[in-house]
Amino acid sequence: MGGGYITTLLLLVCISGLIYLLVRRPRSQRSHLPPGPTPLPFLGNVLQLKAEGMVNSLRELRDKYGPVFTVHLGPRRVVVLWGYEAVKEALEDRADEFSGRGKLAAFEEVVQGFGLLFSNGERWRQLRRFSLAALQDFGTGQRSVEEQIQDEAQRLVEEFRKTKGLPFDPTFFLSRSASSVICTIVFGQRFDYADESFLDLLAKTNQVFMRLSSTWGQLYEMFSWIMRFLPGAHKQIFQDLEDINSFILERIKANQVSLDRDNPRDFIDCFLLQMEKEILNPTTEFHLRNLVLTAFNLFFVGTETVSSTLSYGLLILLKHPEVEEKMTQEIDRVIGRSRMPAVEDRSRMPYTDAVIHEIQRFSDVIPMNLPHALTQDTHFRGYTIPKVTAHNVRTGPIPFPHLSPALKCQPGVTPLEPALHQSQSGVTEQNCHPSLHANPGIEPRSPESSSSLLYPLPLLLSAARAQRCSQC
Repeated sequence: MGGGYITTLLLLVCISGLIYLLVRRPRSQRSHLPPGPTPLPFLGNVLQLKAEGMVNSLRELRDKYGPVFTVHLGPRRVVVLWGYEAVKEALEDRADEFSGRGKLAAFEEVVQGFGLLFSNGERWRQLRRFSLAALQDFGTGQRSVEEQIQDEAQRLVEEFRKTKGLPFDPTFFLSRSASSVICTIVFGQRFDYADESFLDLLAKTNQVFMRLSSTWGQLYEMFSWIMRFLPGAHKQIFQDLEDINSFILERIKANQVSLDRDNPRDFIDCFLLQMEKEILNPTTEFHLRNLVLTAFNLFFVGTETVSSTLSYGLLILLKHPEVEEKMTQEIDRVIGRSRMPAVEDRSRMPYTDAVIHEIQRFSDVIPMNLPHALTQDTHFRGYTIPKVTAHNVRTGPIPFPHLSPALKCQPGVTPLEPALHQSQSGVTEQNCHPSLHANPGIEPRSPESSSSLLYPLPLLLSAARAQRCSQC
């Protein structure tokens, strides 16, 4: 009880100290921003934004103020872009202005602007260029990324079959498979499913995502500057992130000892070789800290997004058995049941390819995407949005419920197939906006190239087929 009173007292003191400064801010600084609810001093729009249902709260504000509006997460101002047209205009048509990376409070304690995902400017450009080249090289090496995914998909199928048709939760199976593929690429090693260090790594990754999406995590995002000094669940987020990075650092040290300069085995080896090339460059971005955090970015984001998409995909297919039936028929016709799917099969499987795209759009794995920031003062749709150092632009993918009436599809069409017309010659896009097949969260800052589709495709196909076999 005493701790609660102390926390309340501290908050009241801080509120009292800041109200004057916040209230006296000239209104001219806010007059040309996109519309939005009036914020309370210090608290911002906390009354309109429910921490446990942030996306729904923002959807209500979108309905009231339109696709471009302003909210305040505590004292921080955020401009929200909602819907395909607004997101495309900002992140594709005007990428130079909107492609800065904002700060994510829980990660800032650890990354501090380093690594691929949360860097800006020249650091980000160099790391992105290098990462794309390194990942593409592994796709054309002696043992391609595709072959590694096929092997992992086979193991996933075997794990599913061990359940012998009984009900089970596939989340952990999918997480292990997705993470194992990422580990092979980044660390050059596939971990056994029973490896304790690997399981601990997965557990910490999952815990971080759960805590970030919790009410406490959302509150920390709003009031991090004061909550960082208080006890709470956010402290465990920091510890888990540090533990993950410590694991990565140990892997890097092991690679340094066994490095073969003529035969790089993984992403870490490639980065170490680049560090040697630029060892005399005083301004190089290829140093140990950027290596640790870039490897962390690839592992952390890759594991969670792929496994979550696969989980949602299986759930959606179970909910729509008619779609799953058509998908299985096409898989059996093109691939059969004697081999793993390959990327080259994609052109002969238009229905399955389209369903996977719809799953990516429909599942809404990262509703708000990562925070963006403007690189300069910008005029956008009649509004003036200033360059700021804190979060100032948020975007998100566009799942089916978010589509504006003009882009919604004809009635009577299965939600998984809103842009499809099936014919003997394949599938054509006739009913909806053609760009809806693309993930609108993909933008110039995305660390993946077009080969990013390589990761979920074989795993999802194999998992769907195994799920079908278990029902036979």
